[in-house]
Amino acid sequence: MYCSRLTNRKEAGILLSEKLKKYQDTNSIVLAVPRGGVPVAYEIAQKLHLPLDVILSKKIGHPKNQEFAIGAMTMDATIIDEHPEVSKQYISDEIIRLKELLQEKYKLYMGFREPLEINGKNVIVVDDGIATGNTLLASISMLRKRNPAKLIVAVPVLPLDALEIFKQQTDEFVYLITSSSFRSVGAFYDQFHQVEDDEVIQMLRITNSII
Repeated sequence: MYCSRLTNRKEAGILLSEKLKKYQDTNSIVLAVPRGGVPVAYEIAQKLHLPLDVILSKKIGHPKNQEFAIGAMTMDATIIDEHPEVSKQYISDEIIRLKELLQEKYKLYMGFREPLEINGKNVIVVDDGIATGNTLLASISMLRKRNPAKLIVAVPVLPLDALEIFKQQTDEFVYLITSSSFRSVGAFYDQFHQVEDDEVIQMLRITNSII
């Protein structure tokens, strides 16, 4: 355990950047999970002089219960679990629909800029905390397909029972706080406001205009 509480996402990013200092000015990129992960990743990218991008993902819900995920996707990769009762047509339609949503969101955040190249680079994936971690684990699996040199995940807080699986699924896992009595990510922050799209856009543009 690094500390017991965090003031805000800014402090979390600064503390994580200290643990990631070996990646400063290297062949590395920072990928933020919007929206809450962006203020954390912003501090890391600034401190380590690295380019910042976002990783967008959506779960694919079961047709009879959208909260039950049968898969997940990013803009360029998809993972589907075996569910014989779900038609291939439904999955195909959902992939098309969700891909359009992801592309629209990426355009909102990054304009017409192409996503950063991942192949052969150290990729540092950043969020403001892990609750269940299911979507993040799916994103990790999909990033593997793009052949990063090293896949690092950096988060401020997570439940103790999720620690081992993230250590196993990443090349390096960096965190500040883990707890066996985990209630929510926000419970470990003094200030945990909802991050708005405008804030995300401003941070991404500032970072990438000076790299």
